[in-house]
Amino acid sequence: MRRISLVLAAGLTFCAGGAKAADYDVGSIHIANPWARAVPKGAKIAAGYLTITNKGTTPDRLTCVSVAVAAKCEVHSMTMDGGVMNMRLLPDGLTIKPGETVAFKPGSFHLMFVDLNAPLEAGKTVKGTLKLERAGTVDVEYALAPVGATEPPMPGMHDGMKMH
Repeated sequence: MRRISLVLAAGLTFCAGGAKAADYDVGSIHIANPWARAVPKGAKIAAGYLTITNKGTTPDRLTCVSVAVAAKCEVHSMTMDGGVMNMRLLPDGLTIKPGETVAFKPGSFHLMFVDLNAPLEAGKTVKGTLKLERAGTVDVEYALAPVGATEPPMPGMHDGMKMH
């Protein structure tokens, strides 16, 4: 019985380490909590989310440079108009004004990962690079939340289940 308990405890410890997004600073820009949702096998697109704060005194512009698992990465906005969802590519990126915080989240601004070449699995991370017109380039890791998640993964989460 003791041996089974030890094996079970070891398995739970391994799973409990689920991915948690980190924060990054580049120039006067603070990037918080980059994350994305896992997608079903065979999916060709996914969305990435994060929060960007401009701590500087001049505007800066975000353009998505790359993500390791996709052929292309784009900055998008999403709005609702009369009950109809409208998603639009922002070909010039998104300007973040001085002192402004912009939340990229489901139903709003997001990064679109196009032509995925690898699966996105909950509990893992995926590397990407963001470029800001003034602040420069920063490498980030997106923590992967379960399919359909509406918020980033939390510590101790694995495939949407909290482990103790």
